[in-house]
Amino acid sequence: MKEDLKFDEEGLIPAIVQDADTGRVLTLAYMNMESLEITMKEGRTCFWSRSRQELWRKGETSGNYQDVCSITADCDRDALVVRVKKHGPACHTGAESCFFNDISGTQEDESETGFSWDALYRLIKGRKTSPKEGSYTTYLFEKGMEKILKKIGEESTEVIIAASKADREETVYEIADLAYHVMVMMAEAGIKPEDITEELDRRHVIDRKVKQERMG
Repeated sequence: MKEDLKFDEEGLIPAIVQDADTGRVLTLAYMNMESLEITMKEGRTCFWSRSRQELWRKGETSGNYQDVCSITADCDRDALVVRVKKHGPACHTGAESCFFNDISGTQEDESETGFSWDALYRLIKGRKTSPKEGSYTTYLFEKGMEKILKKIGEESTEVIIAASKADREETVYEIADLAYHVMVMMAEAGIKPEDITEELDRRHVIDRKVKQERMG
């Protein structure tokens, strides 16, 4: 129960905001009882701004709001973890997370930490906003949507041919090519990976409700 939470002498409790899809820590903010109640009622994060001394609904001016998936208190009930589905960057600098300053000197380059759809999308977007000479991705953006869609069509055909031959290795290779070109199209159209995740999640919820209705 929220009434059992331990707020500090200023009536605040730290809230660690975490991406529900990736597990990445997005930001550390503070809530008072009122902002917590608003968050729970509206289903979107609302914090208390210590600098402005006022309530702060995340995304109210930027549009980068956060839908709440869950709120969990720690063992001492004096800190919260708020898991969210984010719409846009979490940081006011435009970064996906507020935690990007490496002070230990041990942070690995993103390219060395393994693949992720978000990392690929950021790389592709970077080739659009900051063109790089000799980059195939930059070349596609320069040619425009018609060229990008043509490549998607070609790669789709390659997937079909590989799958029809029951060649697993070639099929995986061609699917990877198709996925990459689809991501380029998404970046060109302003569609983010989380937009697709949200649509799939919406369908999952609808499917689950239909099954429940049939069983009921």
